[in-house]
Amino acid sequence: MARPAFLSTTRLTRYRRFARAGARKARDAAAALAFRWRRSLQLRVVGSTLAVSALVVALLGWFLVARIEEGLLAEKVRGATSEAWSGAVYTQSQLSSVGANDPEALESLQAGLIADLASRSGTVGRYSVVIIASERDLAPGAQRGRATGAVDQRSIPPTLRRSVSGAPPLQQRWTYTEIRYRNATAPQPGLVVGSRVGPWQLYYLFPLDQEQDTLSLVVRTVTLVGAALVALLVAIAYLVTRQVVTPVRMAAHIAQRFEAGRLRERMHVRGADDLARLASSFNSMAASLERQIGELEELGRVQRRFVSDVSHELRTPLTTVRMAADVIYDCRDRLDPDAARAAELLQAQLDRFESLLADLLEISRYDAGAAVLDASPCDVRDLVRAVVDAERPLLARSGSPIALDMPGEPCTAEVDPRRVDRILRNLVGNAIRYGEGRQIEIRVGCDENAVAVTVRDHGIGLTEDQATQVFRRFWRADPARARSAGGTGLGLAIALEDARLHGGWLQATGSPGEGALFRLTLPVSAGAELRTSPLSMALAPDPAEAAASQSHDAGPAEAVSHEA
Repeated sequence: MARPAFLSTTRLTRYRRFARAGARKARDAAAALAFRWRRSLQLRVVGSTLAVSALVVALLGWFLVARIEEGLLAEKVRGATSEAWSGAVYTQSQLSSVGANDPEALESLQAGLIADLASRSGTVGRYSVVIIASERDLAPGAQRGRATGAVDQRSIPPTLRRSVSGAPPLQQRWTYTEIRYRNATAPQPGLVVGSRVGPWQLYYLFPLDQEQDTLSLVVRTVTLVGAALVALLVAIAYLVTRQVVTPVRMAAHIAQRFEAGRLRERMHVRGADDLARLASSFNSMAASLERQIGELEELGRVQRRFVSDVSHELRTPLTTVRMAADVIYDCRDRLDPDAARAAELLQAQLDRFESLLADLLEISRYDAGAAVLDASPCDVRDLVRAVVDAERPLLARSGSPIALDMPGEPCTAEVDPRRVDRILRNLVGNAIRYGEGRQIEIRVGCDENAVAVTVRDHGIGLTEDQATQVFRRFWRADPARARSAGGTGLGLAIALEDARLHGGWLQATGSPGEGALFRLTLPVSAGAELRTSPLSMALAPDPAEAAASQSHDAGPAEAVSHEA
């Protein structure tokens, strides 16, 4: 009965799944080993020691076995040729007493000699003898060749026979061969020595089984000794590297704890060697760093308290000056032109001073950890529209057109509207000030986890280094630039703190001469962890992404460009 086809298909699918799982596990294991190889100095040292020692031991073992094999065979050849020479001389002496033209006498002598030669005892040990006579010297019906020890005459190579047949009398020829026996199936390695003695060819066949056993014993011994030596070297390398690596690992572990803020961590000092001196130096460095960090923290606390105190103390005299300035500013129409101009300048600088004071107070709240998030569900699109409407007078003066790109559905998130409004005002205000009158693009995106707003200008732009420094306090890309072209230098620093308070991101990128892009990403739920942003940081958005955002139920009032 034929097996259904789907059974074989199912089994093949299962085998493929198992094969893919096995390949995946093998790749994971290889990746883990490679990762550990890169991270572990001890593993690299032990592995290198294992590889190098195994290679050296293998080469030495091969050389040693080769030399022993060469010595064994050379000794065997010397003994075999000596034994064969003695037998050939004896055979020659026996032939001298028999007429070379008497085939029957030669046959009788051959039968006796083969037994006599086999029973002779020499220095080499056991061997077999083969005598092969020429056909013209044989009596009718006589055997051409005789052998002892049930050896097969085919064990003698034809090339050796031809060489012995053409050689002078008693001159020896030898070679390695495989000795075959009529009562055995497997051939045996051996050495055959031949010479021509009168009308005969005399061959001695010496088995090499003893030499082979000896060589096998040597190979096993060299292998075991080599393996033990490699294991010993690996163990020594492991112990030595452990003594060196353990303090280094301890120092790395202490350094990680030190980096995490545990400034009182120290290494244990044992002995007085180089590693002990390293531990002592590390502890001295850690103590010095702890002291300096403590001094810097204390200095930072003093500076923050000074800024906070000065900011609060300045509010009272500033209020008094503001009241007097307002009176003078309101009466500027009755003043002479110079006094009226001075009143206007005083009013503008007081506005700037109040803005700086408000920023300093806000920064001091963050430094003191007193900032509180007042989150509530809010549509981020409404906040963006409110900021754009508030900045229209500045847009009109700069001449920068603004383009809004927002989805049609609500982008609701739990945010603090006041702080998000401040972030957006900073981003849009910077884009207007540094956009050089070119178009400003504002995009809003959202997904199930986060909402994002990007503000893109086409002005002077930012370098890669400037994009990482732009959120520092009082930092300015060009210190020589007139103060009227920028704010207090605290706006982006406060905006970054506002974003972090939400658990969000505030990032910047740009290119000189091509503009800058700022992206604000906030979690939908207050305090949730962010993993991705709905909008990219690319200066030139992907056309496919832009088309998708345009076609995602975008309302006609949200996709058009608004000219200031």
